[in-house]
Amino acid sequence: MRHFWRRGYHATSIDDLIETVGVSRHTLYSAIGGKHEVYLRCFDVYQDAVVTPAFEKVEDGNATLDAIAEYFEKQIALAAAQGLPGPGCLVANAATETAPHDALAAQKVQEHHHRLKTGFAKVLLNAAPQLSAADRSNLADFLVTSAQGLWSMSRTVHYASALREQASLILSLIELRCAQ
Repeated sequence: MRHFWRRGYHATSIDDLIETVGVSRHTLYSAIGGKHEVYLRCFDVYQDAVVTPAFEKVEDGNATLDAIAEYFEKQIALAAAQGLPGPGCLVANAATETAPHDALAAQKVQEHHHRLKTGFAKVLLNAAPQLSAADRSNLADFLVTSAQGLWSMSRTVHYASALREQASLILSLIELRCAQ
């Protein structure tokens, strides 16, 4: 997962995977399949290892807008600790590299975005029950787009402060809209 995350699908060879995982070519092919199968499995590992811990507070049924702020901060702090510029988000990377030409990768990206949208929509319902379902849906889509943009931005910036400024602006816009 980390190899694909850092290097991308096309820049990763079977030999890279064999070396990274430490198994023989035969073992890799017989246990999992080829490069594409390994890549698709990485999305599930990524959900369990990265997304679930980062997003659990947002997915809590009683979450407030503070949970979204915590989500952004947790991911920004993680990126800063790993060193910026960093690898971004495996899913955001896949959305631009493989999903346009790979239906199975596109499905993984869509599943990820649906999960984020569902979590954000629950928070928005808690924070602003007066908003229509359509408005909450649009704002949740905005948050998904913004989050993926932040993680893509983390591939090019050297300081977490740049990410925090954008996250603060996103949250301000959401708070403003929720107050209407």
